[in-house]
Amino acid sequence: MSHSYTPTTLAIANHELFAAVGRDLFLTGHNTARHGNLSIRIGDRILITRSGSMLSRLELTDIIDTGMEPSASDEGCSRELVVHRAVYAATHAKAICHAHPPHTMFRSLVDDVIEPLDSEARFVIGDKIPVLVPQVKIGSSEAAEMLAEVLQEVPVGVLRTHGPFGIGESLWDAWSIITVLEESCHILDLRDSTGLPLL
Repeated sequence: MSHSYTPTTLAIANHELFAAVGRDLFLTGHNTARHGNLSIRIGDRILITRSGSMLSRLELTDIIDTGMEPSASDEGCSRELVVHRAVYAATHAKAICHAHPPHTMFRSLVDDVIEPLDSEARFVIGDKIPVLVPQVKIGSSEAAEMLAEVLQEVPVGVLRTHGPFGIGESLWDAWSIITVLEESCHILDLRDSTGLPLL
């Protein structure tokens, strides 16, 4: 993978933030070392992780500065750039976190809608989180359109087999949405595995 890209001032200023969030996703078990992508929007600029970058060990050259419109600066960006652009255009989000947390991934295989049982999740992310099923789930315009629509109503949407996209005012906000959903999905899995009646 080429690392000839020269980081911009914006990328340099935000590298520590991206690295910290990427590392926390990995250390908390919400992501593998290599999956997922992160971005923030600053005015008409988007900072997004490089395609194939290791979120657990993000280097300065892994943060790419591009714009809201397609351009030459898109080279090397995450394949999900099309999704991030669509979501930013349709919502007030300032940050997006996409990860592959295992319980959320599993729920996307068995549910069309994820309905949290715990009050914290219902308060933070809502009563019903949609599971979306575009024909092409990774980096497609169809997935972008579907996520852009649902993220106008809820702070997180899930692509079946591909994982959640959470939004927020900051990258930490978007990260926290992913963690709340994952805990809720874990609780749902515990319910299903024990078979115990809910009180």
